[in-house]
Amino acid sequence: MLVPDPKVVRQLLTTYASLRIAQAERHSPTAARELEDVSYTLCVMMATSRIDEAIARADALLVRPVPGSTPGRTPEADGGTGLSLAV
Repeated sequence: MLVPDPKVVRQLLTTYASLRIAQAERHSPTAARELEDVSYTLCVMMATSRIDEAIARADALLVRPVPGSTPGRTPEADGGTGLSLAV
C-alpha cells in the first residue's frame, strides 16, 4: 500500500483549514472551488470518500513514526506542531 508523503498531507490539511476559515468569514466562489478541490485531493490520498474520514486518517498518518526517521523524534522536531488539524 502506498503511503502519502506526510509533508504533502500536512500542507493539504493546512490549506483545507485555511479555506474553511476563509469561507466561514466570507463566502467566496473561488475559495469554495479551492476547498472542494483540496477536499477531493485529501479524500483520494487517504483512500476515503468523506472529508471527515480523510482528516482523521491524515491526522493518524502524521502522528505515526516515519520509516527511516530517528527514533524518539517528535512531529515538532520534523516541522510539525503535533496538533490535530481536524476541523
